[in-house]
Amino acid sequence: MRFNRLSACYLASLLTTGLLLGAALAQPDLGTLPPPRKEKAKPDKSVAKAAPELPSPPPSILDDQVKPIDFASALHLAGVQNPQILLARQRIEEAAALQMLAAAQLLPSINAGGNVDTHTGPLQRSTGVITDLHRGSLYLGLGANAVGAGTVNIPGIVWSGNVSNVLFGRLVARQVVRSREFASVAVRNDVLLRVSRAYLELLRAQGRLALAFQIQREAQNLARVTANFARAGEGRRADAERAATELEFRNADVVQTEGEILIASARLCQLLDLDPSVRLRVIDGHVVPAPIVPNPIPLPELLTIALTQRPELGERRELIRAALLELHAAKVLPFSPNVVLGYSAGDFGGGSDLVARGIAQADGTVLRQSRFGNYAGRQDFDAVVYWTLRNLGVGNLAQIRLARSNVRSEELRQLEVLDRVRAEVASAYAATHARYSQIDTGERAIRSGNNAFVEDLKRTRNNIGLPIEVLDSFRLLARSRYAYLDAIIDYNRAQFELYVALGQPPAGCLARPVPVPPVVTIVPPK
Repeated sequence: MRFNRLSACYLASLLTTGLLLGAALAQPDLGTLPPPRKEKAKPDKSVAKAAPELPSPPPSILDDQVKPIDFASALHLAGVQNPQILLARQRIEEAAALQMLAAAQLLPSINAGGNVDTHTGPLQRSTGVITDLHRGSLYLGLGANAVGAGTVNIPGIVWSGNVSNVLFGRLVARQVVRSREFASVAVRNDVLLRVSRAYLELLRAQGRLALAFQIQREAQNLARVTANFARAGEGRRADAERAATELEFRNADVVQTEGEILIASARLCQLLDLDPSVRLRVIDGHVVPAPIVPNPIPLPELLTIALTQRPELGERRELIRAALLELHAAKVLPFSPNVVLGYSAGDFGGGSDLVARGIAQADGTVLRQSRFGNYAGRQDFDAVVYWTLRNLGVGNLAQIRLARSNVRSEELRQLEVLDRVRAEVASAYAATHARYSQIDTGERAIRSGNNAFVEDLKRTRNNIGLPIEVLDSFRLLARSRYAYLDAIIDYNRAQFELYVALGQPPAGCLARPVPVPPVVTIVPPK
């Protein structure tokens, strides 16, 4: 299963995106800064010995076994291999089979076989006379259990059932199939949304790792500058220790971000039913905002689109129809007849020891017959119609009340889903606007933080400013870079959530007409 064409168009930019944030996140050009002031005297050896050693970067916890993946491939694998989506499809198959079974109740059943009946001992006739005899019969054909003078007890072609149950059962089964189809779409949307979130989290982790390496390099340069000044006797050991501590923190950030990559990869592998021992790596090149839902659409229109497109609401509507059909079936059940139709055809024959001993005829002759003879073809047709009032009508009344309660319950569940859908749309709509504003704010923060860091670093290298100032600017710049990355990822995530909250509507629902300027007609005066 895939997103529809509209999502593919809007996600094309994200499918070619990646880990670096462009010029706004670029490392400041430290090579253009003026060199430190030349020393007139040799540095004091005691001071040089007091300068701290720069901490070395920690070893990476990431291995080289990676599997590249892009957004389109992740969605495709989720639609093919995700167990929840496959289970939802099997539920549709189950409901379709039950619908076929309900429709098949309109067709008769066929029974073919035979039976042998023997009796030895006393038998009472209809006149009350007790007779000791040995008799037997044999039947073979459509139906079975043909004994004595009665009809075939198991007809060859038989149809039996209540007319109301058969007709309404077929209609109810059809509504259940439709509800399962809507439920399958809802499960697919939910799983694909979870895959999108997991993919974005992996993209966020890789972006944070790229930033962590960049910030780590800047921290190394800053720690090297302060250590050189400490060795030259123009800086304090405390400033060098503070810069070395900052470098240690940045080294720890690299390790922590690598752990976040492993966690995000494992969660995405779980959704895609892949081996988590092989790390996934997104192959995008830039992280950019990807607007899926056009911003000019106001919230009331988005709510209207969601009410008509959300599969969860479609599922509830079909279940309400099914409950109403069950209520109608319960109401007409006392007036609906139970029908039994049967037809049988086969060979039947037999006899008894009475006819075997012989029967005197009028002319004095004795007629003798075999106990298993006199075979001939026979046909039986039976039609039975009767009405049932269950438990003196109390059972029917209870069944009607139960069906009415089910209808009310389904209506309340629909209201519950309706409130949840509206809340999801409103929340996602607010999140998209808030995250979009944070993107603009974060971009300005990076520019100002980058300028402040370059200026403070220049003052420090010229022995004008204090190293604590450049450390503060460095921390603010690093924080703004992470915030900018999170704002873009959160904006894309909010767009996905809003798009799924709308039920993935077709392109026509999201298309906005181009405003046409009003035409002013000038009417000449009479």
